[in-house]
Amino acid sequence: MYVQIGTNLSDVEILIAKMTEKNINSTLVKRVNKLLESRIEHDKETLEALKELSTFFTENTLNARRNLRSKIERRSLAINEEFLSAFREVKNSLDFIYDNVLTMNNSVQSMTNKLQGTKTQILQLIDQTAKLQNESQILSMQQDVANAFIKCFQLTSNEIATLHGTSRESPITEEFFTVVNRVQEIHSNCRVLMQSGYQTLGLDIMQRMTLLQESALERLYRWTQTHCKQIEDELLVPLLIKAMNKLQDRPVLFKYIIDEYCSSRRSLLISSFIDALTLGEGIKGMPNPIEMHSNDPKRYVGDMLAWLHQAIPVEKENILTLVKKCNKADISDQIKQALNNITEGLCHPLQSRIENVVMTDAPATVLYSVATLIRFYKAIIQQVIPDSILGSTLADLLLLSEKSFLSRLQRETRIALGDRAEPPGNDLVPAPSVSRLLSLLNEILSVASIADDRERDMLQIVSCIVDPLLQEINETASRLPTIDMAVYLLNCMHQIQSTLALYEYMDQRLERLQAQSDAQIDTLTSEQASSLVANLNLGSIYTILQGREQGPLSSIPGMDSLSVKEFTNKLEGFLIMPDVLLLPQISLLQSGSHRETTQKRSFEVIGAIYKQLYEACFDPKNLYQNPSALFSRTPDELLKALMLH
Repeated sequence: MYVQIGTNLSDVEILIAKMTEKNINSTLVKRVNKLLESRIEHDKETLEALKELSTFFTENTLNARRNLRSKIERRSLAINEEFLSAFREVKNSLDFIYDNVLTMNNSVQSMTNKLQGTKTQILQLIDQTAKLQNESQILSMQQDVANAFIKCFQLTSNEIATLHGTSRESPITEEFFTVVNRVQEIHSNCRVLMQSGYQTLGLDIMQRMTLLQESALERLYRWTQTHCKQIEDELLVPLLIKAMNKLQDRPVLFKYIIDEYCSSRRSLLISSFIDALTLGEGIKGMPNPIEMHSNDPKRYVGDMLAWLHQAIPVEKENILTLVKKCNKADISDQIKQALNNITEGLCHPLQSRIENVVMTDAPATVLYSVATLIRFYKAIIQQVIPDSILGSTLADLLLLSEKSFLSRLQRETRIALGDRAEPPGNDLVPAPSVSRLLSLLNEILSVASIADDRERDMLQIVSCIVDPLLQEINETASRLPTIDMAVYLLNCMHQIQSTLALYEYMDQRLERLQAQSDAQIDTLTSEQASSLVANLNLGSIYTILQGREQGPLSSIPGMDSLSVKEFTNKLEGFLIMPDVLLLPQISLLQSGSHRETTQKRSFEVIGAIYKQLYEACFDPKNLYQNPSALFSRTPDELLKALMLH
């Protein structure tokens, strides 16, 4: 139908033309023009209308086109009737709904009126409820404050039970100290409470806490007094440390605990020392008892002092552990006194045994070793427990051992020297007593050189041995001829110097010995030079040269050219075999340095006389004819030749 309408547009155009001619309404013309100008294929509503039209406009005939309008109107009327019928049903439904809504409105109005009355009552209830809630909050806050106050200023039943214990023998635990700290905290908080204006309440609570604290400290004192002896128990040590910290605030109770501890440890220490002496410290006597070595004084005393050196620091460590959390500045004197009391019991058994050792007839070297051990351990123990009775005992034993050592050393020196001085042999070597004493001196100094306070000891030991030894040497040498005496003294001095030179602090002693040696070397030099002058016939020449007679030397008897030539020839023979004219005692000197020095000095005397003679002969005023023929060497050449021997 749509196509048919499109194909008959020419008829419409003809109609429009006719209408135009007949001056139809311009509005209609505009609408038709607008319709012609429109594009139907793009007009959705037009297409929908044409589609609907095609449902009942089935024939595109002239009659059908003429009746189209009426048919459309009838169809529109039918549609309106259907719409009216449907709307009538809707209206009936709406009327029914309206009646229902009206009924509901009446009911709602009635309910609204009732709710208004109820709202008034609810507002009253809300106000009353708000007041009750405020009161409840105030009461809850008061309850929280009361609970907090009780928590801060009161102990629970379990805490009180922990503080008092179930019985007198109930052990102290960590919880006990927690409760004690809690009591002290409450007691301190009472001051804040009193400052806030609650003096009466604060005083009451403070008084109750004081009673609880005193009761707890009394129980703690009894427990600590019983268990302080078990300081080596690792499980009890933390509790004992805390207990002593709490008891420090009660000086009397604290002192009683320290005294009880000292008494217990003193008995245990003495028992352990006696066991170490007689039974041995280990299981089944291992190691061996100390007294098994009583025949060896050095080891015996050393083992006893070494045992003290091991035991006493342990005691100091134990008591320092016991008062670890205490204020040590306040109890330093008590700690020192406690260590003094603990170790005092060791003094008697130690003193009696060491006195027996130092009073025995032991060698001086052994006694000195014992004295050195006592001095060493005394210094160590003095550092651990200063100003103690044990330290004083060791000081007394040290003094006794030193006196005994010096007495024994003097006696051994006298024994080594003998009642009479032993005369030296033909070889002029030191007497056997000298070697024995120097051997003893070397043995003792080797120990003293590594000891404490060694300078004083070494000087004292050297003085004790060397002074009587030098006296004996001088007495022996005084009975010898001059040359033999000088050689013998030099040999003895050399041996003493060789021994002392090995040790420090001997400088002054060595200087004195060297001065004595130099004096003897001067004596030997003088004797050797006199012997050379006599054997070389230099006596008269030297006398003439020193006499300063008037006139030329060549005219003096003994100073003529022949006498001078005879002297120089004899001197040349001496240079070939110098040992022939040397004193035999010179070869007995044990020190090569002494031999060399003596020869050098005596040769220097001959060289000086030769130089004086040489210069006098070459002096023209002495009227020597051809002095060069008298001398085969200059003074320097002669001295050089002498020094080669």
